[in-house]
Amino acid sequence: MPVKNRAVLADTNRMAYMETRATASTTRWAGVGHSTADDAWEAGVEAAAAAVERGDPELLVLFSSNRHDRAELLAGVAERAGGAQLIGCSTAGEIAPSGPSEGSVVVLALGGEGYSARTAAASADDGPRSAGTLVAQGAALPSNGSERQELLMLLTDSLVGDQQEIVRGAYGVVGAGVPMVGGCAADDLKMSKTYQFEGTRAMSGSVVGASISSDAPFGIGVRHGWSRVGEAMMVTQSNEGRVLTLDGRPALDTYLDLLDAPAEAREDPEAFTRFALGHPIGLSRRSGPDQIRCIGKADFDERSIGAVAAVPQGGLAWLMEGDVSSAVGAAEEACADAIAQLGGLAPQALVAFDCTGRRRHLEEKGVQAEVDAIRAAAHGAPVAGFYTYGEIARTHGMSGFHNQTVVVLALA
Repeated sequence: MPVKNRAVLADTNRMAYMETRATASTTRWAGVGHSTADDAWEAGVEAAAAAVERGDPELLVLFSSNRHDRAELLAGVAERAGGAQLIGCSTAGEIAPSGPSEGSVVVLALGGEGYSARTAAASADDGPRSAGTLVAQGAALPSNGSERQELLMLLTDSLVGDQQEIVRGAYGVVGAGVPMVGGCAADDLKMSKTYQFEGTRAMSGSVVGASISSDAPFGIGVRHGWSRVGEAMMVTQSNEGRVLTLDGRPALDTYLDLLDAPAEAREDPEAFTRFALGHPIGLSRRSGPDQIRCIGKADFDERSIGAVAAVPQGGLAWLMEGDVSSAVGAAEEACADAIAQLGGLAPQALVAFDCTGRRRHLEEKGVQAEVDAIRAAAHGAPVAGFYTYGEIARTHGMSGFHNQTVVVLALA
């Protein structure tokens, strides 16, 4: 690519959109930067510069469209915030202070003495659980005997296998006392190759994570907004994410008949996928809401349906449905749940991990309404996030992987 005068580019009006909002306490601060610049290096500089206006950050979290050259993007971020620890990933859309976005770059910065962080990365070549274990071990913060709050943020490659195994691997290291939050990297719905970032490295087939410690509370809200349709069914035969039979009948026939699917969804794969985005399945849990699994495709010869994550054989499942109102309501509830855990403190930032399946189902007006609800709940604090291929939120027990769900992290 041609050589650029980078100092000039960084100081020139390039018709790229930037926005930052930050709140501060005496010991910690949060900032968010957003850029829609076409040039990757430029976008990295702009988003990072807006995010770190208040000072040198302890941690940067980067969400970026796959359209940007990754090496140039990371170099641009480092140009403005070099030396800061960083994790991040590619997306299927970004959530910025101004609202939902596409093809852009969002940077969240955490700084001040009230925060400490450590990052790590691991390949999933030896399996998802091994990667989760290694990241949790590598990111572990030293114990200082204080009562500081801690969480583990994980950003994963959704295409490497069962994401719940990543959560289980990390859980085996951090235990029940450390909540986990995060999402699965995406690639603008191409389902081909996603990227994860740690420091100045861009990787695929990996898991990256950051242990974050704070002298103030964290809050995590998890809601999906889907409602059960009909009676519970037994998953009588399944293989990982492939559901072969429900209540002893071919899963595809059961699914289509109970939902009274239109004729085109019964014979055209693309029409089926469009229909299925509004009708995931819910898996029964011992406590808490149903765990949602997005139905992505059908095998019309085998008469099976495919979920994007494991559906355990022998478990109970329900067909689900929802609309714009229930989805926006879920976002409002997730924000309220997260903020309620801050002990009366105002949020310094809200970070949203929102499923791209929800985004496609909601379409433009619904997506805008959902992000507007998150922004309203933030009461002026900066908002950041991305549209994922799956969400991570483990607050109790070992289970922590979700689909078609919105997860909100509140930072006090």
